[in-house]
Amino acid sequence: MNATFSNMTAAPEPEDYTGEDGLLYCGKCRKPKESYFPEGKTLFGRDRHPAECDCQRKIREERQAAEERRRHLDAVEELKRRGFPDQTMRGWTFENDNGQNPQTATARRYVEEWEREYAENLGCLFWGSVGTGKSYLAGCIANALMEKEIPVYMTNFAAILNDLAASFEGRNEYISRLCRYPLLIIDDFGMERGTEYGLEQVYNVIDSRYRSGKPLIVTTNLTLQELQHPKDTAHARIYDRLIEMCPPVRFTGGNFRKGKAQSKLERLKTLLAGGKENCL
Repeated sequence: MNATFSNMTAAPEPEDYTGEDGLLYCGKCRKPKESYFPEGKTLFGRDRHPAECDCQRKIREERQAAEERRRHLDAVEELKRRGFPDQTMRGWTFENDNGQNPQTATARRYVEEWEREYAENLGCLFWGSVGTGKSYLAGCIANALMEKEIPVYMTNFAAILNDLAASFEGRNEYISRLCRYPLLIIDDFGMERGTEYGLEQVYNVIDSRYRSGKPLIVTTNLTLQELQHPKDTAHARIYDRLIEMCPPVRFTGGNFRKGKAQSKLERLKTLLAGGKENCL
């Protein structure tokens, strides 16, 4: 009874005052801290209940916003911990992008149109030469979606095949777990060993993802010609399913990895020659 009664009593501050209507007012914002029950009703013998003044409302909203920010940061941290097997991928963001990749705009649009992409099960097949930024932009998409609290898993078939071999009895559950992510990203497709067992498992994963009705993004160094004209039936059914799910997006331009390596070499030469430029 005492606790209930206390909750119905506005806590006065030294600067608060009683207005002409008999209610307690905030001495700072001049708004009431109490309100009368309607139609003369009472509760526990009282005719009024606490109300929020503007000061109290601001404090509450700021506290709730801070709590929401903490909750959001914790949620994103957990998504990235689970979604990236290699934690360096956390740095693959649009904010860190140098803007030189011609397909950056395509990757940004994918994030902007995510709800439609998800509803229509639209993925992408990023193909092109080594070092053209395919993996990086796929990681940018993953990071941007995780910042929106959308679960994404980015992996490769070498890791998937290792996991499947290590837990044969849980194979179906493992593949089902991959298919539960709203977006699955498979990096460096075609680099895994093409054994009969490996090809069968690759097909199982891609086909299961297809039947889940959820989008898939794949990066590959294979050419579109190689994907459209596979060397045998085992590869043909994998590539056919993949192209059906993921419209191809060609990555062109120079090799960013070689460019970065050359830049580092030039900085090192400058440093060793006694120049003023620091080695980053």
